[in-house]
Amino acid sequence: MIKSSDLIAAALDLVEAGDRGRPREANLRRAVSTAYYAMFHCLAACCADMLVGGVGAERSEPAWRQVYRALEHGAARQRCNRTVIIQKFPVEVRDFAEKFAIMQQKRHQADYAPEADVDKAAVLQDITDVAEAIARFQQVPVKDRRAFAVYLLLPLRSY
Repeated sequence: MIKSSDLIAAALDLVEAGDRGRPREANLRRAVSTAYYAMFHCLAACCADMLVGGVGAERSEPAWRQVYRALEHGAARQRCNRTVIIQKFPVEVRDFAEKFAIMQQKRHQADYAPEADVDKAAVLQDITDVAEAIARFQQVPVKDRRAFAVYLLLPLRSY
C-alpha cells in the first residue's frame, strides 16, 4: 500500500533535487502532484479502513481494495467543496477537505498548464500544509472519519 508519508518524502526529495539548490521546474511540478496524491491515497485508505477494516482487522482484501479504488478524484473534490455538508464535520476534516480541493486544482495546474508558475517556496509550503492536514485528519475520531468516508463514496439521498 502506498503510504502518505512516503509520498510526502518523495515530494520533498523532488524539491531538493537539482543543481545548487535550484530544482528543475519539472521536479517542482511533480512535487505538487505527489503532495496531492499523498492526500488522495490517505483518503482512499481511510475510506477502505473505515468501511471494511484496517490493518489487523478481519477483513476481505478484495473488498478493501474495491473500496480503496472506489474513490474518484472529481467526485471527491465536489463533495469536499459542498460547504453546507462539510461544515457538519470536525474542523480537522473541514481543513483536510479544503486542502484536498485546493491541491487537486494545483495538481491540475502543475500537470496540465505549461504556463503555470511554480515556485520552490510555495511548493515547500504546500507540502508542509499537506503533511499537517493529513496528520490532523488521522487524529480525528473514527466515527467522524467513517462518516466522512460514507459521505465521499455513497450517493446522497434526501429523506
